[in-house]
Amino acid sequence: MSSLYDRAMRIRLAVFDVDGVFTDGRLYYGADGENLKVFHVHDGQGVKRLLRAGVAVAVISGRDSPAVARRMRDLGVEHVFQGDEDKQPIFERLLAKLGIAAEEAACVGDDLPDLPLLRAAGLAVAVPNALAAVRAEAHLVTSATGGCGAVREVCDLILDARNRTA
Repeated sequence: MSSLYDRAMRIRLAVFDVDGVFTDGRLYYGADGENLKVFHVHDGQGVKRLLRAGVAVAVISGRDSPAVARRMRDLGVEHVFQGDEDKQPIFERLLAKLGIAAEEAACVGDDLPDLPLLRAAGLAVAVPNALAAVRAEAHLVTSATGGCGAVREVCDLILDARNRTA
């Protein structure tokens, strides 16, 4: 646990996938083809706490969704990238823009497009409903599943680790 806290206390950027991490991974379509997403309120509170603590937050999602844009805007997340499954170049540009090293980033994912980010990150996190290959690359597999508090768990870990050094 100590090395996990050591990794977590260095985090200046938390990057989250959306489908399967912020949500349970299921896609809901209305009769008109509208894509609906369900977000957990505890995850939102965790994100707000991270932002207040000065940790940058980003989402990088392979799917494009107005619901995600709206939710992230409501939470105050400025770095929202959607509609591109090649996440590594986006991650690298974001790190450069923010002046943050990959070792200072936490990345949370559940599927194959997330693997390059997890491999590069200082803190790689998978949700328990992630693919086995993704879980194998993680420093931590959350207790909570995607869409059911996993994001909050990661936020709390980072904040707890930072508070241990304060």
